[in-house]
Amino acid sequence: MDNKDTHLPVLFREALEALNMTPAGNYIDGTFGRGGHSAAMLQCLDQHGRLMAIDKDPDAIACAAERFGDDDRFEIKQGSFAMLEQFANEAGCLGEVNGVLLDLGVSSPQLDKAERGFSFLNDGPLDMRMDNTSGVSAADWLSVAGVDEMAHVFKTYGEERFSKRIARAIAEARDERAIETTHQLAEIVSAANPSWEKGKHPATRCFQAIRIHINRELDDLMACLEQSLRVLAPGGRLVVISFHSLEDRIVKRFMRDAARGEQFPAGIPVTEQQRNATLNLVGKAVKPSRHEVEGNPRARSAVLRVAERRS
Repeated sequence: MDNKDTHLPVLFREALEALNMTPAGNYIDGTFGRGGHSAAMLQCLDQHGRLMAIDKDPDAIACAAERFGDDDRFEIKQGSFAMLEQFANEAGCLGEVNGVLLDLGVSSPQLDKAERGFSFLNDGPLDMRMDNTSGVSAADWLSVAGVDEMAHVFKTYGEERFSKRIARAIAEARDERAIETTHQLAEIVSAANPSWEKGKHPATRCFQAIRIHINRELDDLMACLEQSLRVLAPGGRLVVISFHSLEDRIVKRFMRDAARGEQFPAGIPVTEQQRNATLNLVGKAVKPSRHEVEGNPRARSAVLRVAERRS
């Protein structure tokens, strides 16, 4: 492990083992973050191995250049992992990648920097963009979104029971004063939420929902998973770490459906080849140990799933 890393990603060793890396293989770290996984993956590669990393965040791109810019085996791409197939094609490794790793959600550095606006724990500008140089910020979206649109986002992406009530409260508050900081939004949501969950801040679900919506996280995830079937080589591994039920549900269904292949009406005789299954499931879902959760509470909801590309 590179000594510049001060924190191991969640399910770190389990993810690396699941990749089943070979020294001369081609790999993609679809969520570079601050390079924890990439550093360990590079240690597994010899001079013939290659690692491509992807991240939207300009800070992550700068970190990658500083840490691994002199390593000829490494390449960083700025963008979404929804561009997985494009990046692999540009690198000349389409259909030849031995492993793709996705560590979903927001990174610890993003959460911990108040100026990024992802967390209500420290007051900062209401941004929430993974790439804070382009696109619509959370503050911009909240300034124009209708009540029905906000309620839909809160319910769909945050599973918030009081989505309509909270959306109305935000609309009323912004008529009085622009909502520009994380503390402002957290206070409005908290006041509008009539039932606080034990051990969870009342604004948690809405912050999650806005972040997912602003960054198109679930759309990007579905696109990336589908593209992985064309990017992976036969025997290549797809390893995904999810942090909430919406992500995990998408990953679980994708892997299950790809492993089942095409479904035919009962009674129709078909061969396994005719089903055209594209993945094999590898093991069962893995969750963090109690020891890991005690050391890092953010790990408590993590789930790791693994599938392998069929020949």
